[in-house]
Amino acid sequence: MSKITIAIDGFSSTGKSTVAKQIANRLGYVYVDSGAMYRAVTFYAMQNGFIKENYFNAKALVANLKNITISFKFNPQLGFAEVYLNNRNVENEIRTLEVSNFVSKVAEISEVRQKLVEQQQHLGKQGGVVMDGRDIGTVVFPHAELKLFMTASAETRAKRRYSELIARGETVTYEAVLKNVQERDYIDTNREDSPLTKAEDAIEIDNSLMGLQEQFDKIMQLVKVTLKKEV
Repeated sequence: MSKITIAIDGFSSTGKSTVAKQIANRLGYVYVDSGAMYRAVTFYAMQNGFIKENYFNAKALVANLKNITISFKFNPQLGFAEVYLNNRNVENEIRTLEVSNFVSKVAEISEVRQKLVEQQQHLGKQGGVVMDGRDIGTVVFPHAELKLFMTASAETRAKRRYSELIARGETVTYEAVLKNVQERDYIDTNREDSPLTKAEDAIEIDNSLMGLQEQFDKIMQLVKVTLKKEV
């Protein structure tokens, strides 16, 4: 059976990564979290003092892109690939609210997007890949056989994100998380380079009222229909 490319785009905290991992595991496909790549670059910028509250030296970050290597290494105990920045595991460090507060600003930089899009296209050139992000179906894989666009209300997404952060032991407020979600939505949809938009041939899935199993089942049905077309 031929292997297809599955592109999953959508707003932050819509569960893109969760369902993408599930689908990849079921199909035996490679899963790539493109958002984690932008988070890794953001974390690098924070560690090197290029970005902080009310300050962003984008030129310094661009000048140092050549020093950034991002890779994914499968963790059999977790069942998914973790993110490595310059050969150091940063999977947990890039998931903080602090990184979330800066990542959309970093993702606006054209040179950053160009570098990461090239890496993403290389990872998926053989097919058999599930990739989620903001511009996967529109820029990275415009010819993907199946494109999905995930959405949910900002309040629903903030509640989910808040619960995740609290479960990890972070000290955050729901109000701060909601503000972050709304700010990221604005930046992601209004940036000049590759803004978040739904591809014309993408299937929209509003999971505001969906459970994880219902969402997985719905998407697997779409995958099965697409695979039949490719036989």
